[in-house]
Amino acid sequence: MIIEPKVKGFICMTSHPEGCKENVARQISYIKKLGKTAGPQKVLVIGASTGYGLASRIAVTYACDASTIGIMYEKPATDRRTATPGWYNTTAFEDFAAKDGYYAKSINGDAFSKEIKDQAIELIKNELGKVDMVIYSLAAPRRTMQDGTIYNSTLKTVEGDFTNKSLNLNNNTVIEATIGPATEEEILSTVKVMGGEDWKDWITALVEADVLSDNAITLAYSYIGPKLTYPVYYNGTIGLAKKHLYNTSVEITKNFASKGIKAYISVNKALVTQASSAIPIVPLYFAILYKVMKEKGNHEGCIEQMGRLFHEKLNPIHIDKDEENRIRLDDYEMQEDIQTKVMEIWNQINTENVSELADLTGYWDDFFHMFGFRFDNIDYSKDVEI
Repeated sequence: MIIEPKVKGFICMTSHPEGCKENVARQISYIKKLGKTAGPQKVLVIGASTGYGLASRIAVTYACDASTIGIMYEKPATDRRTATPGWYNTTAFEDFAAKDGYYAKSINGDAFSKEIKDQAIELIKNELGKVDMVIYSLAAPRRTMQDGTIYNSTLKTVEGDFTNKSLNLNNNTVIEATIGPATEEEILSTVKVMGGEDWKDWITALVEADVLSDNAITLAYSYIGPKLTYPVYYNGTIGLAKKHLYNTSVEITKNFASKGIKAYISVNKALVTQASSAIPIVPLYFAILYKVMKEKGNHEGCIEQMGRLFHEKLNPIHIDKDEENRIRLDDYEMQEDIQTKVMEIWNQINTENVSELADLTGYWDDFFHMFGFRFDNIDYSKDVEI
């Protein structure tokens, strides 16, 4: 099949197996160049197939020589449709890891479910004994509870309408977008899906099954961003969920203090992901930020962030964290000179100058790379096996 990108709004409906393999290969190559560092040896990555979760799995494997189990929820190909990019990413990663002598197995299913937790516990018991790190990088739109109740996450404000500039992803024009407030039910649902409840359930299940080592570390990923995006992110429904995630990190550390288990939130940089592309106003900020940081020389993608996390921030002797016990990988993004320049551009950007003032090419390259497209060494006119 000859595969072309079919984009609808903020998502691509197709993915390219060879392109996804190239994406994984480039990330592995980057970590190999960084060299080795001390770190975890047996790692469970929940949400391991794309974005920060995939980059985390690659980083711990190739920087720390870790064995990994990944949890994903991806669809294989059919006669008419390609697989999801996470499916191809995971297949490629496992192939590379096996050739390089690393243990890497994956479980495909709903990470929220007891069934998948039980499967993971059984696999850890049988093949790894215990894990010494759990990375929670789940980005799901909905959560189904044991009793069948379904909660859906919502990207809305909490305090009334918010109107600001936004990037129309259909034609790269600068428009004005308005995001309305969520209901109390929508806020609760978003916290249920994107908050820390399931993270804590995982850690509790692993401890009770005696498959989590004493003094283990568990990480979850978050974002804060600039005041510009506060109404839609930090102080919006997703932000409330992330605050719940942070509070959960405190609870986990307190509840399992007798075993020395410590939970941390890593506040990461703004990057194009399937989740972030869906938030109005945010993509325009990202495109401006990309331009400013690339000119400054400190732009990072997911793999660069995870490389720095394991090489610099998670030093076994001293974990680099702020006064609220958070690891700050957004430190370059939030530098005063970076944010000042971003706001200068934000105030003057419009449809006529957006290509000049924002890194639209970089934004779209990152977007298409997620689905395996726009790699210069892949011949997309060739017939490929999906």
